[in-house]
Amino acid sequence: MIYELRTYTVRPGAVGEMVKAASTLSRDIRGDNFGKLEGYWITEIGPLNQVLHMWSYADLNERARLRGELAKNARWTGEYIPAIRPHLVHQDVRLLNAIIPPIAPATSGNVYEFRNYRARPLGAVKQWLDLFTGVMPAREKYSKIVGLWQTETGQPNEVCHIWAYPSLNARAEARGNALKDPAWQEFLGKGTPLLEEMHSTIMLPAPHSPLQ
Repeated sequence: MIYELRTYTVRPGAVGEMVKAASTLSRDIRGDNFGKLEGYWITEIGPLNQVLHMWSYADLNERARLRGELAKNARWTGEYIPAIRPHLVHQDVRLLNAIIPPIAPATSGNVYEFRNYRARPLGAVKQWLDLFTGVMPAREKYSKIVGLWQTETGQPNEVCHIWAYPSLNARAEARGNALKDPAWQEFLGKGTPLLEEMHSTIMLPAPHSPLQ
């Protein structure tokens, strides 16, 4: 399974139009016949005027085939693309391998956090992932992870993980409690030196997102 995370930066004030087109035209045209929609979010804190949407495919060959078929779809090229083109400023694409595939939260109405870390070159990603997955039972005592990925293309030496919380206050409480956990403290001591950059984005799910 390969995952594709697409980040679209749009013109200020145009996020609503982008989500409207995605939730109506795109879903009507694509469904899950050209890749499965895993989640669709709007950024709330961090980089603004962005939407992030994640798709899954059996493999890279299926992705190439399905995207090729979609590009020939008359409604896609004649309705959806013209609807979003005036709003787009920039597009970023990450192809990801899942370490922990997406797991839907037990309840809906969540705030999501997307965290992407750049590790040092030449092996540090694997070291960090081994440490992180090893400490996950301790970390998940405080909040559950939605998914964990390593980049295949787009951003080298990067890991991406998504978390869901009932609210921003719940996020602060969970992270505060985790910081007091000896196992998590040990992980931070070993894992942090392996990283060069850390970024966090708070996101809200769009109405049509499978992950709510």
